[in-house]
Amino acid sequence: MKPALENSYTAIIAQIKIEIETARLRAAISVNQHLLILYWRIGRIILEQQSAEGWGTKVIDRLSDDLRREFPDMKGTSARNLKYMRAFAEAYPEFAQAPLAQFGDEVILQPAVAKLEDGAIMQQAVAQLPNVSFVQQVVAQIPWGQNVVILDRVKDQNERLFYIKKVAENGWSRNILVHQIEGKLYHRQGKAISNFTQTLPTPQSDLAREMLKDPYKFDFLNLSDEYFEKDMEDALVGHITKFLLELGAGFSYVGRQYHLEVGGEDFYIDLLFYHLKLRSYVVIELKTGKFIPEYASKLNFYLSAVDDMLKHKSDNPTLGILICKERNKVIAEYALRDINKPIGIAAYELTQSIPENLRGSLPTIEEIENELEG
Repeated sequence: MKPALENSYTAIIAQIKIEIETARLRAAISVNQHLLILYWRIGRIILEQQSAEGWGTKVIDRLSDDLRREFPDMKGTSARNLKYMRAFAEAYPEFAQAPLAQFGDEVILQPAVAKLEDGAIMQQAVAQLPNVSFVQQVVAQIPWGQNVVILDRVKDQNERLFYIKKVAENGWSRNILVHQIEGKLYHRQGKAISNFTQTLPTPQSDLAREMLKDPYKFDFLNLSDEYFEKDMEDALVGHITKFLLELGAGFSYVGRQYHLEVGGEDFYIDLLFYHLKLRSYVVIELKTGKFIPEYASKLNFYLSAVDDMLKHKSDNPTLGILICKERNKVIAEYALRDINKPIGIAAYELTQSIPENLRGSLPTIEEIENELEG
């Protein structure tokens, strides 16, 4: 086949693959939507009967038995699940009031479609939706099991919406969702001190601030009371999959102790990543003690070097994240005040080892690479 024809054929195959993947994803989402609407309607009936007739637990148990006899091949009719249906209808009272068509293709948040149609454009489109409509549409895109976990473990509506969006964006399993809720991700994300607002344009600064957490929880590390930065780097690289999970979606690992030669001298960056959504390199420096202003100056130096030596002309400015054992908010803010490179400063916590039952559910390095780079 001639080169021109080969290129044309390759482009056609790529387009067909996109069409197939998109159709499959839409079909899966449609099935999930119909299931959730059914569960919402059953829950609504139970709520109405409880209000009008004073239905109690025993009536729900009887209803479960009768449904199981009528529909022996149908899953999800246990008394426990019926109570979750009731809670679901109570939590989202307008969920199925709108026509099913409103849960349309234009609001698919799953990573596969976000990658096909440019994640930034997709996120902006979703952000423009009215709040109630947005909540219903995102709820409709996550599986029932994850909805149940959020109903069970999260009571605040804003926090619920946060985890719903994260599941839709990242495809979290139930176990990983539980781990993130127990790790209080909602209360940690976007809490670090940074100068992103002053050093980055608005869309990028918002995403960068959302990326930061404070504190970071390295609960998968087993370190002695006395350890050094290198010990932590060794441990983090050894657990790179779990470290990427803690950092959040979008990080692609580039290297550790990444070598730079500046002015004939050697320098080594603790950890270097590339963030696929931000389209920028991210330099991470780890310090086992408290934050001191000199750390910000050194990180600023690294950012200048990476911008000059590694950054492509189409990349956004390199970001720096300084993670310390502890940091004084006032000192950190002063240290960043006149620095024109984007830097965030956060603390970290070392807690217990990650629960055994979660280890098998965490993605492998290859799975993360395929998800982020595919």
